[in-house]
Amino acid sequence: MTPQEYVQQKAAASGSSFYYAFLFLPPVRRAAITAFYAFCREVDDVVDEVTDPGVAQTKLAWWRREVAQAYAGSPSHPVMQALMPLAAEHGIEARHLDAVIEGCQMDLEQNRYLDFANLQRYCHLVAGVVGEVAARIFGQTQDGTTAYAHRLGLAFQLTNIVRDVGEDATRGRIYLPIEELQRFDVKAHELLRRGPAPGTDAADFQRRFRALMAFQCERALATYAEALALLPAADRRAQKPGLMMASIYRTLLQEIAEDPLLVLHQRVSLTPLRKFWLAWKVQALGRL
Repeated sequence: MTPQEYVQQKAAASGSSFYYAFLFLPPVRRAAITAFYAFCREVDDVVDEVTDPGVAQTKLAWWRREVAQAYAGSPSHPVMQALMPLAAEHGIEARHLDAVIEGCQMDLEQNRYLDFANLQRYCHLVAGVVGEVAARIFGQTQDGTTAYAHRLGLAFQLTNIVRDVGEDATRGRIYLPIEELQRFDVKAHELLRRGPAPGTDAADFQRRFRALMAFQCERALATYAEALALLPAADRRAQKPGLMMASIYRTLLQEIAEDPLLVLHQRVSLTPLRKFWLAWKVQALGRL
């Protein structure tokens, strides 16, 4: 299997909404974003799939060395072999990859966030930086597009956090800030059990949880609006793939907002056909 085949398989197997936006890119840009996305998946999988924290730390340390080695001219992993010939042309720097690794490192060291400011730093590393790289690959020409990309990355990550409340709980992780749990009187142990304790009022828990999630969804939706307002008109056409992803993710978020209890026990998702339709509409109309 060639490095190019490897990253293609890695990206397609993820089933991510991002993959649908890649389909509309010219071949060279599609190759670059696919390789970069495969890198992100490889590093993220270390945290999600390796149960021993010590082993996960070792693997992340290996990836740090691999990034340094790759930028020194000797990539060994197929992902880096696919990415490096395209990195300079698309402005993908070692610091971008190191930031993604740092964000995944936070997942090994921290499973709670005191407030939204602390959560935003994590989101910037695992999503804002990814947005910055994606914007460069898509063909950024304006400096202001970086601020848009960072904000859109935050919106994506907030959507992921809302969608994955139940799934993250099974791993002992709670990304919703402690200060906000306290504000809506939702207990950490209730999220970890994905429901109220036996013998307590289930209806009361559902009321409190819905209020908490309504707040999370409203903030995420507002973040999409803020991101779109930051996109310079001169780059709007080039950044269509990001707008496609925004359409898909925002639609998903709106569906969760209608019945947030679903996220406690299932992964809410859109069908592949619907994702493709939303992406195609942006491609055809040039807007969300």
